[in-house]
Parts: sequence; C-alpha cells; structure tokens
Amino acid sequence: MRSLLLFLSFSLFASVCYATPIRIKDLVEFDGVRGNDLVGYGLVVGLNGTGDGLRNAPFTEEIMVNILERLGVNVTGEQFRPQNVAAVIVTASLPAFARQGGQIDVTVSAIGDADSLLGGTLVMTPLTAADGEIYAVAQGAVIAGGAVVEGDGAQVTQGVPTAGVIPTGARVEREVDFDFTSLDQIRLALRTPDFTTAARIEAAINVEFGRSVAAMLDAGTVLVDIERTRAPSPAHAITRVENILVEPETRARVVVDQRSGTIVMGEDVRISRVAVAQGNLTLRIEEQPIAIQPNPFSEGETLVLPRTDAELIEEPGTGLAEVSGGTSLSEVVSALNALGVSPRDMIEILSSIEAAGALHAEFIVR
Repeated sequence: MRSLLLFLSFSLFASVCYATPIRIKDLVEFDGVRGNDLVGYGLVVGLNGTGDGLRNAPFTEEIMVNILERLGVNVTGEQFRPQNVAAVIVTASLPAFARQGGQIDVTVSAIGDADSLLGGTLVMTPLTAADGEIYAVAQGAVIAGGAVVEGDGAQVTQGVPTAGVIPTGARVEREVDFDFTSLDQIRLALRTPDFTTAARIEAAINVEFGRSVAAMLDAGTVLVDIERTRAPSPAHAITRVENILVEPETRARVVVDQRSGTIVMGEDVRISRVAVAQGNLTLRIEEQPIAIQPNPFSEGETLVLPRTDAELIEEPGTGLAEVSGGTSLSEVVSALNALGVSPRDMIEILSSIEAAGALHAEFIVR
C-alpha cells in the first residue's frame, strides 16, 4: 500500500467513472444553438514605452494614421515614432441568442514587436464574423496576464504580457438571424459520439414525455420532434430535454502526457496476462579540455587539447516480472505498481504492452 502511494505521488491514475447520471445538456450540443467567432484588428495605446517599434512594424503606423484621420487629425507626410502604441488582433465569441446592446469578453494579442500591453487601452475596434459583417465593437482597458521587470543588465518576464483580456469589453451591434421558435425538429449532437449513449438518451427522452418523440439517427445524433412533445414552444421542450439524467457510456482509454509524465486510466481499462522486463541504460560523457601555453617570452601559441571521459552504465532493472490479467482498475494499478518503476518508465511499459496487444484500451499519447 505504501508503494502504491509513492507511485501515485508522481503519476496520476484517475478513474473516469460515471456512477452518477449526467444531464443531457452536459452531453450534447443542440443544433443551431451555437456561438460565432469574431475577429478584429485594432490598436492599443497608452503603453509605457513598451509598444511596437514602428520601423519593424509599419502596419502599426498605418492603422494609427487611419484612426487619427477618422478623428479629424491630418498626419499625411508627418514623421512620428511614438513607442506607446501596439497593433493587436482582437478575438471574441458571440454567444447564441446574443442581443443588440449586450456585452461580451474579448481577448487582445499583440502582433508586432511590442514588449508588453500592461496599462494599455484598446481603441474602438470593429469585430467581424466569417461573413464579413460587423457584429460587435470592442474598446476598453487591457488586463494583461504577465509582468516584466527590467534593469540595465537583465530582464525577467513572468507570464505573457503581450496578451490580455477585456471583460465585457465589446458591445453587440448586430444579432444573428436565427428564428428558434419556427423549429419543428431539433438534433442533439453528442460531444463524444457513442451508440450506447445515444440509445440511452433516446430512451430517456421518450420516457420523460411518455411517447415516442426522440429517434437515434447515428452514434452522434438524436432527433427530437418538437411537435410531438406537445410543448408550448421549442424553448419549453428543450428545457425539459436538457435536464433529463442519462448515464453515458465511454470507451476504455489510457491517456499519456509525455511532457509531465502524467498517466490517466479509465475505469474500464483491462490488461491481459503478460511478462515485463525493464532496465535502464545510461551513457555519461564528460568533456575536460586542457589548455597548454608556451613558456613566458617564448615563441608559440596556446593549444587546447580535448579530453573526454565516456562511461556506459547499465542498471539491473526490474528483471522479468509478471503482470497478471486485471479485472478492475485497482488490480491493473496494483500490478503495474509492483514493477517499481518511475512514471516515465511506466509510459514506455504501457506503450510496449499496447504494442503486444495486451492492453485492451485506446492508447492516447499527447
């Protein structure tokens, strides 16, 4: 038990278990009820000398000239090199059913060579969608997510000061033309397509309404007939549907993050009976060059003679160990933990077990 706790302190074995039913609204997306991505090109002003170098970012000067001319300031032919402005890309997501006058959050990211957006203010920036129409206008103080400390000989940067957010920084100017009340059918798109889960959603909806109102079309789609629900409107029907509880079915998965050495195993993961041998091979190379100089006041030149110390070390490893067939997640974890190896070695072992066909789960490496 102590060995298992030590292993879990370095590696994460999470049991993905749906013991409690989940609301349908957390399992599906409703057809037509979706957001729309917006993007714009703007200017952040008021920076403390951390803006774009206009010689390296001429597009910053162009947009600055355009803004000043719209404000009635003629700068044609003028030479100016301010360092308190930065060109940025502004992105946002227009949520479903957003109404004119509503406010949404925006993200601001520098595209030039600005050092930081701290303390800056975004000038009025139109945000357009894929159809080229303007749906929102953004403006406001930028909250950057980092900090920069700089001295004469060193600089320390924490986080990303060249990107930030403006909470409720954009105002909706145009609504998406979508008449939800005219729908007579609506499709439920499963976020994780699965035939069993789709069948359970179909059955749960039909039980809730006491009649056949839902039909499974495929592993990722369930069709709901709004008229057969006898609800006053599609919105009332969806209100009842989205709060129905369903126990979803998931595939057995092993997810590995090689960067952090994290291993996540689903509850349904099984391993057939296999034998595993694991050892470590370490190659150590050390360079210690020697400098040889001529005698004082003599002719000659300094030479550097290379000196390399190389050593190959092979550790005993775990030997040949048996991993018994696991019938539950806890038994699989105990069997793998019995090998007594590090999490990163465990990733290689799981990969080899999967290649041998003994790991009965989807193996995902990130």
